[in-house]
Amino acid sequence: MSERTTGTTEPLAGGGRMDSATEAFVAHRNLLFTVAYEMLGSAADAEDVLQETWLRWVGVDLATVRDQRAYLVRIATRQALDRLRTLARRKESYVGPWLPEPLLTAPDVAEDVELAESVSMSMMLVLETLGPTERAVFVLREVFELGYDEIAEAVDKSPATVRQIAHRARAHVAERRPRGIASPGETRAALQAFQRAVDTGDLQSLFDILAPDVVALGDGGGVKQAIPRPIVGAGKVVRLFAAGLNAADGAVSVEPVQVNGGPALLLRLDGEVEGIVAMRIEDGLITGLYVVRNPEKLARVDRETTLSR
Repeated sequence: MSERTTGTTEPLAGGGRMDSATEAFVAHRNLLFTVAYEMLGSAADAEDVLQETWLRWVGVDLATVRDQRAYLVRIATRQALDRLRTLARRKESYVGPWLPEPLLTAPDVAEDVELAESVSMSMMLVLETLGPTERAVFVLREVFELGYDEIAEAVDKSPATVRQIAHRARAHVAERRPRGIASPGETRAALQAFQRAVDTGDLQSLFDILAPDVVALGDGGGVKQAIPRPIVGAGKVVRLFAAGLNAADGAVSVEPVQVNGGPALLLRLDGEVEGIVAMRIEDGLITGLYVVRNPEKLARVDRETTLSR
């Protein structure tokens, strides 16, 4: 991708035409990345979508563009839909459970409640259960509040069809979306319990903060050992966690971080990043744990990723 897509607004060589295109792209870059990431669950693929969007955008006659934001979102959506097909084939041969690529996010993401929920690990997994067009329509309508006419152009459907798709997608997500939002106090309690378990071996404090039907999922990508199938139940999750600590070949440390707009722990082994444990907290208890150890998915946990609507 051109270096101008990384956040600078310096003019490109070639005159004012290219300058205008660059400024528009840079102004909406974080939005376009967020759209692509919510559709794909992969930051690396979202970056590829941005590159393809940029290459198409510089060939557009800006004088014919009424709404640059909508036009850029349309291009990015079409590129993401194409890439979804490639991702689907890749997931078919993926070793073990597949989880979204975790992103280290700034506090302002959590302050935007709708954005934080839409990029949470739990919601991203719900979006995985939608078909490609349903996912695109849901994201564009419910998260980014695009009009039906704009979405219709992006997904190559009629506005009436898009309305029907949006209705189905909303109903589907409503049945599966997480319940409620954790308070700051509940989040702190969950993170502190995990830290005590690592620092002192106090597993009772961890057990007390887990919901009886908590579900733990792990993604090692066939590269690192991970949970091969969902683990359900507080007792089983605590035993799994204890076994992991005992098997660690080195000093384990944890750092509370914000991942995908929600609470998480960054795990280090002898100072090196070992994994991410993201959490879903409901009614003061942890109901979901998402453990990502695949090294290819941990590239962005050492720097914040800017997300926006």
